[in-house]
Amino acid sequence: MSGSNVTMGGGNESTPEAAMFDVWNYTCSQDFLLLPVINEYTWSKGTRAFLYLLGLVWCFLGVAHVADIFMAAIERITSKTRTVRISDPEAENGYREVELKVWNDTVANLSLLALGTSAPEIMLSVIEIVGNDFKAGELGPGTIVGSAAFNLLFISAICIYSIPDGEIRRIASVKVFGVTAFTCIGAYVWMAIVLLVWTREVVTIEEAVLTFLFFPLLIIIAYLADKDFCLKRGRRKRQQQDFVGIPMSTDGKAENGRTGEEKADEIDASYTPHDKKRLAEMARLAKELGREEGLPPEEAVRILSRHMSEETPHGKGWYRINAIRNLTGGRKLLPVVNSAFMDVYQRVQIPEEERPKEDPLSTNVDHSEGGKHAVVQFTAAAVAVMENEGKVRLGIKRTGHLGKPVSVRVETINGTAISGEDYKPFNKIVNFKKNEALQEVYIEIVDDFEWEPDEFFFVKLKVEPEDNCVLGNISICEVTIINDDEPGILAFAKPSFVIKETGLKALLPVVRLNGADGHVSVKWKTKDMTALEGKDYSGKEGELKFDNQETTKNIIIPLFESNKTERDESFQIELTETDGGATLGKISKTIVTIVNDEEFNGLVSRILNMTKANLDALELHKTTYIQQFIEAMNVNGGDLETASFIDYILHFCTFFWKVLFAFIPPAQYVGGWPAFLVSLGVIGFLTAIIGDLASIFGCLIGLEDSITAITLVALGTSMPDTFASKTAAVMEKTADSSVGNVNGSNSVNVFLGLGLPWLIASIYWGVQGEEFRVPVGSLGFSVIIYSVAAVIALSTLVVRRMIPSIGAELGGPKIPKIISSIVFVSLWVVYIMLSILQTKGIINVSI
Repeated sequence: MSGSNVTMGGGNESTPEAAMFDVWNYTCSQDFLLLPVINEYTWSKGTRAFLYLLGLVWCFLGVAHVADIFMAAIERITSKTRTVRISDPEAENGYREVELKVWNDTVANLSLLALGTSAPEIMLSVIEIVGNDFKAGELGPGTIVGSAAFNLLFISAICIYSIPDGEIRRIASVKVFGVTAFTCIGAYVWMAIVLLVWTREVVTIEEAVLTFLFFPLLIIIAYLADKDFCLKRGRRKRQQQDFVGIPMSTDGKAENGRTGEEKADEIDASYTPHDKKRLAEMARLAKELGREEGLPPEEAVRILSRHMSEETPHGKGWYRINAIRNLTGGRKLLPVVNSAFMDVYQRVQIPEEERPKEDPLSTNVDHSEGGKHAVVQFTAAAVAVMENEGKVRLGIKRTGHLGKPVSVRVETINGTAISGEDYKPFNKIVNFKKNEALQEVYIEIVDDFEWEPDEFFFVKLKVEPEDNCVLGNISICEVTIINDDEPGILAFAKPSFVIKETGLKALLPVVRLNGADGHVSVKWKTKDMTALEGKDYSGKEGELKFDNQETTKNIIIPLFESNKTERDESFQIELTETDGGATLGKISKTIVTIVNDEEFNGLVSRILNMTKANLDALELHKTTYIQQFIEAMNVNGGDLETASFIDYILHFCTFFWKVLFAFIPPAQYVGGWPAFLVSLGVIGFLTAIIGDLASIFGCLIGLEDSITAITLVALGTSMPDTFASKTAAVMEKTADSSVGNVNGSNSVNVFLGLGLPWLIASIYWGVQGEEFRVPVGSLGFSVIIYSVAAVIALSTLVVRRMIPSIGAELGGPKIPKIISSIVFVSLWVVYIMLSILQTKGIINVSI
């Protein structure tokens, strides 16, 4: 124990040196709240500094993880709804019941949500004063100012730059932003006035009360601005408040082929137009993904779930929780899409009207998997050859990966033509050299001088698994042997076709018989029967052209989806005039019948139901104790298929915290309040440890608490906000959830983070008849520098919005975007450097 003597040699006397020796009193071991918990006397200073830094980072991950639970509880509390009745003459009872939010978004953002994002800084400031015998410290206030500078300057720079080139994000709630921007600067100016002007280095009870009361005052003023109570002349028409959440079920008809407005009309009338549009969009995209060849239903669900999540507006809390889970290897709020299907996901992200028109015959399947494999296929699916020509030429092309040699086997298969009698069999390896994209093979034709009808055989491609080569769509080619040089007879392959509406197009083959010499063409026209042109299908007339030796071509008729559960509609196509010497065959007319595809409808139904279940599971406050422990025990919340190597590392680093915090009550219980209170207490305990870790680390390497606060601690507590704001800036259509909420958090930091501990300490000392003294040190200088930087930064955002070539706070043309980001980062660097120089005494600005 401190002050105990060490007896030498077992005698009763002790030397003065022994009396002064105390193994519990060593460098950086005293005057801390909780640490160190064991004797570190024999440890080297370097080892201690490394371990304390490691512990600081680990505790930052821990407090970030418990903040995830804290924010989920806040989301649960602020998402509380009330049921109201709205008059509706068409309803059975003359009204319909809807659920509306209890919490106003502005009030929620500036109260509980701001508390959630700023909880570590606020708790650190409170615990530092209480643990320091109600005396002011440097770590808490320094962290608050440092976090404010990092949030406003550095995070804003990232948000400005992260917007894709040419895109912009504007503040939508301009009045609320104006209020919070004013208080963002005013709060720190007030802090400087209290510490430097009115009662220098003393905070009175009146000043502390006033500082604390600014917090509810800010909420009230922001609420009035949001409601336009003070600006009635320019009062905007406010839309009816949207319903809460995403409808997870319909009237049971979502799986029967409805799309667009037809689908929306069938959705229950209790949904808002926004909900109807959302469900219709889900149904349309589910059908589109169901048509993707080679796309597994599970991947279609991931793509659709991610798209719908990105299209849904989210609050600041959602983005912060998602950022925290990315930092801790937890369950993502945005489903991860397999890299092999990113091209499908990116195409879905493009609005339908902005997508490039595709060739109706083209396929969406990328056999090369993004260029990883070579793809080999024939250049044509069918060719024809005159018997007297002696040989037929077949082209083989390679696409995809061209960087190395590949081989493919070519072999013939009998049809009506027999090998040896009509053609010579072929079975050889064809080699492609590096960067070679085209090869040709020749197959000999036997001319037997006897008349025979047209005959055919097949040529097939085959690859070995070890060749890193795959076959394309045309891996079999049909070769027709023609006995004369006539231009041929043109006719439909069949007198009728039954087409499923799944592919949204009908491919109707026209064959060329008894000759394939020269270029010929045939005109065609459609005739309505039960199917109507323009409603059920598109295409009144057209012309089909055959090149020399071509024997089969398709008439392509686009089809339209129908809202009928049972579809059976027909139209006729007739071949009319020929050109190039060809004549019409017997089957010059065909009837096309369009029917439903039950198998496809079942697939779409499965995709929709799985997506709805997936979105429901992603809701923040719908977990149980069992689910919490399952997610805590498993990387990526149990979704191992999409877990990355980094996820495994982060999961391992935070495994202890995850399991420990799984004991916190889930947010769905008792309105989220137990989770809120318990997680708030845990945050308080962890911030006390973080405060000691930071102070001891700074002591060991020679850094003052004020420098440690504005650098290490401020960055550590603000890191989740950095990733959250960047994601919100990119995903949201406005800048409110990214830079818009920064000002509110910075204001709350002062009004609560300083107002509350000042109030506690000033009352404590006031009861004892003494003053609560707050030494200015470098804090006053730091506050002034931050205030100047904040004015410049906010003015820059306003100027960016007013310049026509930019027109917004975030994004815009590349060069102005880069310049703005550099300005913001430079302001932050200048703030840090000047604060450090002032603390170290290298510069001495008297205030």
